[in-house]
Parts: sequence; structure tokens; C-alpha cells
Amino acid sequence: MVSYHDLMTGFRKLSIEPQKPVIVHTSLSAFGNIRGGAATLLGVLLAIFPRVMMPAFTFKTMIIPEIGPPLNGLQYGQGKNLNRMAEIFEKSMPVDSLMGDVAETMRRHPKAHRSRHPILSFSGIGVYKALTSQTLQTPFAPIEYLMNAEGWVILAGVDQSVNTSIHLAEHLAGRKSFTRWALTESGVVSCPGYPGCSDGFTQLDAELKSLTRTVFVNGAEIKAIPLAEMMAKGMGIIREDPQALLCSRNSCPRCDAIRTTTRQAKYTRV
Repeated sequence: MVSYHDLMTGFRKLSIEPQKPVIVHTSLSAFGNIRGGAATLLGVLLAIFPRVMMPAFTFKTMIIPEIGPPLNGLQYGQGKNLNRMAEIFEKSMPVDSLMGDVAETMRRHPKAHRSRHPILSFSGIGVYKALTSQTLQTPFAPIEYLMNAEGWVILAGVDQSVNTSIHLAEHLAGRKSFTRWALTESGVVSCPGYPGCSDGFTQLDAELKSLTRTVFVNGAEIKAIPLAEMMAKGMGIIREDPQALLCSRNSCPRCDAIRTTTRQAKYTRV
């Protein structure tokens, strides 16, 4: 049984200055049985870091139109059944289950605020200005705000494939993004700047090793990486090789669209 004290000891060993903001991705199950569950883990984070942000994404708001822009990593006209199950975004909507129990516990915290993006919202405590920086056109502005405030990303029991902040590095490096559509109280809205696939982000581990602080709690690996330095590494790799960090699956609509776009750009330059 993992205790509050065990977690507190582990996260403190990361030696992050308490005034620095953090964006946290975590898997509760990676730690085994925690006494008090998600509330305990969130309590530890808030006790050590007064400024904490987490993804609060809501994919069930998305719809697939019949037609749309080309090379958008999407098969149009294939979402009739999903569209019927789509829900209108509300700030009280639970986060997607892929975000984990701790992210939902954060959303429900009485002191937490949440941004209003209908697909890619964030929630947090002590990061109100970061959350309000987000717009439909700039979904990852909250992460950029934390980066400029010398923030850190913490991966607690998860790997780089869920490190949302790397999507900001893609954007800053000029990589192609996508458009998605979501249901809101005002109707269907277009959401540009939607990111590509993140399955290939684990390729960054070796490049980030020198920047990463690592501790273990009950066998669960906890990594902390400074956002600004991580962003510089990611941007440099993508600018050097526009197809870097893409996944290796035989068919990935978003990665395939990026590969096609980069090949076209190379041909045009030639």
C-alpha cells in the first residue's frame, strides 16, 4: 500500500522549485494501490506545487463532417454513428477517461479552474492566467504560458507518448496541424491547431535524458523535464528532420498526412 508520505517523499526528490508551475500527466494504476487513491496523489501534488495544470480533454464532443479540407488526417463521412453519440461541451463535462482518474479529480476540485476549449481544455489550480490564454486557434497556449514561466512537465507513471507539451514543440517548429469540429452551446465550431499522433514521442527519451530528473515510487517512474529546454530539443529535432517523432504504424492518418505534406514541401523547394 502506497501512502501519502511515500508519494510526498518521491515527488520532493525531483527538487523542483515550489514557485515553478508544472503540467502533470499521470497514471494512478502505475503506483499500485495508493491509500486514498486519486485524491491522495492530487493532494501530494498540490502540497508540493502550488501551480498545477493537467489536460482535461473531451473527445466525445467531436463530430466528423461529410466533407472538409484535404490532408486532414481524417476520413470524412465515416462518423455517422459517432456523431449521434457526440455531446455538447460544458465546463462541467468529465474529462475523457484516457486522461486518467487524477485529471478528473483535479477538474472536480473546488479550487480548480478550467479553460473553455471544447476538445482540448486544461484544468488546474494556481494557473488561471495560463488557462485563460487558450483560444480555439491556440489550443496549446496554456503550455506555452507555463514554458515562459520556467515551468516543468511531470510524467508520473506514464511515458512520452502522453506528453502533450511536445505538441507545442511541433507547432513552434512549423509542423502541420489539423482541424477538428466540436459541438458547443453555440453549435458546431471549427477547432484548428489540432495535433498529430503522439505515439512516436517515445523516440525523444534519449535526447531528453540529460535534462530529465527521475525518481521511483513503488516501482513507478516519475520524470520531470524543464519545458523550455524540452521544447528547444523537440523543435530542433523536427526542424532538422520534418518527419521525426512520427509513429511507425503502417497506417496512421495524421502521421501519413504529415509525411505527404513534408514530401510535397521538399519537392516544391527542389
